[in-house]
Amino acid sequence: MTDTTVRAALSRDRILQTAVALADREGIGGLTMRGLAAELGVEAMSLYHHVANKEALLDGLADAVAAEMQDAVAALEATGGWKHNLRQRILTAREVMLRHPWAPGVFESRTSVGPHIVRYTDALVGLMRSGGMSHDLVHHAMHALGSRAFGFTQELFDPAGSADEDASPELLTQMAAEAPNLVEMLAHIAHDDPGSTLGWCDDQSEFEFGLDLLLDGLERRAERERLA
Repeated sequence: MTDTTVRAALSRDRILQTAVALADREGIGGLTMRGLAAELGVEAMSLYHHVANKEALLDGLADAVAAEMQDAVAALEATGGWKHNLRQRILTAREVMLRHPWAPGVFESRTSVGPHIVRYTDALVGLMRSGGMSHDLVHHAMHALGSRAFGFTQELFDPAGSADEDASPELLTQMAAEAPNLVEMLAHIAHDDPGSTLGWCDDQSEFEFGLDLLLDGLERRAERERLA
């Protein structure tokens, strides 16, 4: 196969799907244009006919993950009210994120959104509107949900190493005089679900706790709107 034939066989979708697989295997730090080209069996310059630069590639990766979310939530059955269905959609999106642990960092770093991200978000807005929520409350809800709408949480702190290492007895002793309340809390908590972690404290139980807290509050606000 000639170089021209190989370039012709390339497509943006093929490049993105290969990049997703490479990031899954090597981590986002191991994804380079040169490495991606080698994976595809082409010269790096061939990629630039489809993605302008590394940032454009990362934009495409975020949208590819959002497309996977759309496909996953499309299989869900609307068996309950807006709150139940919204919860199921978000937890399904999280399952996609857990398949691509590098994806939250890419989502956080994007300054533009692709069409699949827009469509996924639009469906969430439509679901809340179908439940009778006003545009104003839906707007507040999307701000409150933040990254949770896509299945992960943006942590306030993201220290290096694991939570267990950061809460070591030596460190707790050093911190005790300056932050006694924080030290007491860290001495009593444990993260027992490292297999589903997407951040420092973003394990499944913490994610669902925060999500349910928000949804319960939104449900109460929606009911107040209905009775007003």
